[in-house]
Amino acid sequence: MTNYTHGHHAEKVAAHYLRAEGYKLYALNWRTPRAEIDLIVQRPGGPLTFVEVKYRQSGRQGAGLAYITPSKLKQMEFAARLWVAEHHYSGEYTLAAVEVSGADYRVTAFIASIL
Repeated sequence: MTNYTHGHHAEKVAAHYLRAEGYKLYALNWRTPRAEIDLIVQRPGGPLTFVEVKYRQSGRQGAGLAYITPSKLKQMEFAARLWVAEHHYSGEYTLAAVEVSGADYRVTAFIASIL
């Protein structure tokens, strides 16, 4: 399986997890030539949430959430602002992250707001 395939499967697992937590899924893998967002979700009455999904097959690579660096946060903020502008969205929004780990693709961490 390629890294892309692993990552895409992890995104689907994260989407399923978030739906079970009461979020509505608006987009999976929203992309433009300048930015990408793994998931766009929202809980009823809550802010629109732009989610980064990090998959690690093993702990040898370190925890997936450790890769949410200041540089990655800037990329996430840029992508969210781009989506908001393109969709004329005027509500509240936040950034979040889901860590998926192991060969069985378990959600091992969820940070609901990292802004």
